[in-house]
Amino acid sequence: MIVVTGAAGFIGSVLTGRLNNDGLTDLVLVDDFTKIEKKNNLEKKIFSKKISRDDFFTWLDKNHPEVDFVLHIGARTDTTEFDKSVFDKLNLNYTKKVWNSCANHNIPLIYASSAATYGMGELGYVDNHEVVEKLKPLNPYGESKNEFDKWALKQPKHPPFWAGLKFFNVYGPNEYHKARMASVIFHAFHQIRNSGKVKLFKSHNPDFKDGEQLRDFVYVKDVVNVIIFLMNKRPDSGLYNLGTGSARTFVDLVKATFEALDLQPNIEFIDTPVDIRDKYQYFTEADMSKLISAGYQKPFTSLENGVDDYVRNYLAKEAYY
Repeated sequence: MIVVTGAAGFIGSVLTGRLNNDGLTDLVLVDDFTKIEKKNNLEKKIFSKKISRDDFFTWLDKNHPEVDFVLHIGARTDTTEFDKSVFDKLNLNYTKKVWNSCANHNIPLIYASSAATYGMGELGYVDNHEVVEKLKPLNPYGESKNEFDKWALKQPKHPPFWAGLKFFNVYGPNEYHKARMASVIFHAFHQIRNSGKVKLFKSHNPDFKDGEQLRDFVYVKDVVNVIIFLMNKRPDSGLYNLGTGSARTFVDLVKATFEALDLQPNIEFIDTPVDIRDKYQYFTEADMSKLISAGYQKPFTSLENGVDDYVRNYLAKEAYY
């Protein structure tokens, strides 16, 4: 039996679908299932049980002998939320309880960390445990993820295998419910549909041209490939970056979106809002050497191929994975 938390969300629901595709159906899905906007993410998925996140630990205490793995993908991911107590409850303290339960019951654990832990990238983007204490995230969301990583690395008691995955800019199907926190591809698609053009932030850094700010965009199907690999292979426990290792520009991304719609690019540049300008990242790129050294060999989907699949097979059809 495999537990997936955050199962009704973006990555969690795609992971659930992928487990089904691999023939795994004895799944226990954990989430806040009262949120109607996420209901379609679990349509046609096969599972054994759904459990409210508030009831999960009571259930786990009773049923832990049957659980083979916990995939803790659930988290509050709103980077514009500045109420620290929200993240303390849902990201930090909840994940500590997941960790302790898995450690006590000898259950392997994979949990969602984030590239938001890296802040402005002053120390690079290397998943080295030695730098974790020195990182300076830019918002309470990133802080909550880094605080948990720091806590986990200090624990004398831990699950028999564990991995914390530092997700970079994940995009792909099943993010319809995420509204303003959805990927740039999602927003670009709808801007094109509504106005025929896409608005991108101008550069306020002389080292970068407008629209040439760089991000490591990773397709959600690649993300779940890595999770499945780690679950099956169980290399050394620790933190692992999960990007592609190849940063691309926002212009590249938008051009790929227009291309997937068989349209010519039409891009307008607007000023970056003053209130976020000083914390705006101009470059992120995952160092993927640790995962590769652990034996992961699948190539990552190119931005062009990922956007094409996402736009043509999901967004244009309002389809789900």
